[in-house]
Amino acid sequence: MTSTEPTPRAAGDRRRWFALAIVMTAAFMDLVDVTIVNIAIPSIQRDAGASFSQIQWITAGYALAFAAGLITGGRLGDIHGRKRLFLIGIGGFTLASALCGFAANPEMLVASRILQGGMAALMVPQVLSIVHATFPAHERGKVFGLFGAIVGLGAVSGPLLGALLTEWNLFGLEWRPIFLINLPVGIAGLVLGSRFITESKAPKALKLDLVGVALVTLGLLMLIYPLTRGEELGWPVWGYVSMGGSLAVLGALVAYERRKTARDGSPLIELSLFRVKSFAAGIAVQTVFGVALGIFFLVWTMYMQTGLGWTPLRAGLTGVPFSIAVSLAAGLSVQQLVPRFGRKVLQAGALGMGLGVLLYIWESERYGLGIASWQMALPLVVMGAGMGLIVAPLTDAVLSEVPREHAGSASGLINTVQQMGNALGLGLVSVVFFGAMADDLRPTQVRPAFVEGFQNALWWVAAVMGVIFLLMFALPKRPAQHVEGAGPEFGAVDERERELVA
Repeated sequence: MTSTEPTPRAAGDRRRWFALAIVMTAAFMDLVDVTIVNIAIPSIQRDAGASFSQIQWITAGYALAFAAGLITGGRLGDIHGRKRLFLIGIGGFTLASALCGFAANPEMLVASRILQGGMAALMVPQVLSIVHATFPAHERGKVFGLFGAIVGLGAVSGPLLGALLTEWNLFGLEWRPIFLINLPVGIAGLVLGSRFITESKAPKALKLDLVGVALVTLGLLMLIYPLTRGEELGWPVWGYVSMGGSLAVLGALVAYERRKTARDGSPLIELSLFRVKSFAAGIAVQTVFGVALGIFFLVWTMYMQTGLGWTPLRAGLTGVPFSIAVSLAAGLSVQQLVPRFGRKVLQAGALGMGLGVLLYIWESERYGLGIASWQMALPLVVMGAGMGLIVAPLTDAVLSEVPREHAGSASGLINTVQQMGNALGLGLVSVVFFGAMADDLRPTQVRPAFVEGFQNALWWVAAVMGVIFLLMFALPKRPAQHVEGAGPEFGAVDERERELVA
């Protein structure tokens, strides 16, 4: 059998760093696209005449399509080539961005955002897969440190860029440039990626598991759709039936994947990955962490712009300390702290985020509608530093013991559960934020109600961070590559692949 995986020897030239820059740019574009939309939501609502339900779908629709397609996208990369799927994904993402930018009405914008999420589901899993398949184990810590810094940079750039583009109202286009800015970046990524990225596939021939695709998509839709629309529709009985039924569908998925593995070895979800403790524990943490982020970022935007009456630019600038703290802490955690302290770094991050949230609640209650941007800086820096300690080393820990032939499936699962958690968080906004407000508010009551709703939502986020702290005890004390002599299975896989190529 001939492997198509690059090995450390084959990838020892500088081209892989060009490839890394290209896939990181694509990841950055996806991250910016999420945060840039959040800051522009009030402007979209005013200019496009979108209802709250449509606004929710502009964010949740993207997350839902993204989550539903990520596992399939990762597996398609394993089968047909990660470079090929990456190029298809970035091309489709660029086209969908153009459709979002030229949307004639809210319905077209929602549909284009769903398409954009689907294309991101083809593009994003290939990022970690290409990194995992191209770089040797001893270099991945550095690479994931860069990835964490990119996460922070995307977090800081998105709100600020969205605020500037919305405030500038370029060519009278209002909010539309927040999507159109993806076009030159996407086209550049498409051209350069075709030149510098090395193709890689799973070492053995795989087939696409269409039944698995149908079951995972149906299960996620049955869970997330009722959550997203429940508050708006008055929590109908069919919503609860659908959410309960989703568990049965996901259970059927697991049973089918077991049979599929025994029959031909080509399941959509590689269940053997869950026997790797670091992977299983990391997946649980990623899911719950996604819930916290989904709640916080949408509620935070509505609080600053609608509750406090701030402009998009002021809201964007207020978030800069948070994003800088994420970026700095992410790089520091992987390079310096995790090799020395292991999972305690991630647990410190969870406690730090929780402490920052509690500080934010206290300041919001103390200063009310008169709170200033500088007064938010302390809790935002504490939250950002905590998040940075989690995001980069968590990815490293989850993938550290995963065999490289399952890189696509593993990275698809990592992104899927985080996006599923994010979509769940967005759905829960209806409960934890708007559910805390009275119906039929008078105009003078709207802003205080948004402040109260924000504080209520933050209590939920603080509780979620406590759950994450406890879940992290199931993570290995140190990622395998940072422990001398650890990770024999991973090392053995690397050695077998070297022999195959040689």
